[in-house]
Amino acid sequence: MKTIINTPNAPAPIGPYNQAVLTGNTLYTSGQIAIDVATGELVLDSISAETEQVMQNLKAVLDAAEMTFDNVIKTSIFISDMHNFSQINEVYAKYFDANTAPARETVEVANLPKFVNVEISMIAVK
Repeated sequence: MKTIINTPNAPAPIGPYNQAVLTGNTLYTSGQIAIDVATGELVLDSISAETEQVMQNLKAVLDAAEMTFDNVIKTSIFISDMHNFSQINEVYAKYFDANTAPARETVEVANLPKFVNVEISMIAVK
């Protein structure tokens, strides 16, 4: 059995998918990109600002599922340029305690939706 999680506090999906799916105690989020939900515009001022918006969008999805970043056990980060890794990591690190941070992979890809620079998805458990 699965429960669909969608919130107006995060960008609406841009395809045939939902923001997240909860099955049992496990939440699987779709990848989030840096769309500002208030304006519908991409936040591309800097890689740091872009990553911050992605993390805020993920926070909104976690909130909708009554979870926090403490519940996250796995993340997947997709970036268009590995040279941005340290700046992305600096923003990402603000959301997790280093001692209990989730497992993760970071992968450089050729392109991302809307040609953004970073997309992040998460798996969380209550």
